[in-house]
Amino acid sequence: MFFWIVCLAALTLQAQTRPELNDGESHGDPLYLLEDGWTPLLNGKDLSGWHGDGAAANQWFTTVAIQWERLLGPTRLVARPAPGGKMLNGPQGRTVNLVTDQKFGDSELYLEFMIAKGSNSGVYLHGLYEVQVFDSYGSTEKMTSSDCGGIYHRWIDNKGVGGSAPSRNASRRPGEWQSFQIWFRGPRFDASGKKTANARFLRVLHNGLSVQENVEVDGGTRAHLSIPEAAVNPIMLQGDHGPVAYRHIYIRPLRPIIER
Repeated sequence: MFFWIVCLAALTLQAQTRPELNDGESHGDPLYLLEDGWTPLLNGKDLSGWHGDGAAANQWFTTVAIQWERLLGPTRLVARPAPGGKMLNGPQGRTVNLVTDQKFGDSELYLEFMIAKGSNSGVYLHGLYEVQVFDSYGSTEKMTSSDCGGIYHRWIDNKGVGGSAPSRNASRRPGEWQSFQIWFRGPRFDASGKKTANARFLRVLHNGLSVQENVEVDGGTRAHLSIPEAAVNPIMLQGDHGPVAYRHIYIRPLRPIIER
């Protein structure tokens, strides 16, 4: 009897001291499978809940599988339109940006993406502040804000200003699924609507590796701002810079990050 009491006490102590999963480290399977509170932004069937940005034709479509061919078509992604949980930015890999119907405030976002060789996209929190998606695989150059996992710079007088290079090159090969997990705090405003604090990327993981920590963003990173900074805004995915596919897009309200 005493033996079982000791074992139970040990298990209780272990449960009390076990670290929380929400610590910014990779834990095998994605956290949306391990923790509560995540909301899917793709329904596994169609693009309900999303719309194209602007008046141009929206060629994004859902599919069940994406093909990339290293020798025959390294700069293309190929898929057949069908109900499914993956989406591709059109047959040519260039179409309008895709925007959520719903708006979000402070958020934690998880998603997976695939790009073709030399391709380029971006994940915009609040539709304004971009985490760069880019084919940086194998690059030996110094990382810049234009590389994958970078906080993209602002364009002022046709010059790149600010931004934050990723702390490492975590890119996988073209044609492989990659992941971002992003902790984002939106800008703050007082009662009169005056901005009192800039937006901030608290942390960005690229393929489970930390590439950004506590990066302030002074204004949107889009070249043309069709929406103003606000307490809540949509998520946007860039669709006009080359073939890109997305899947497993999940979001939840921001929780405090546990420092280790």
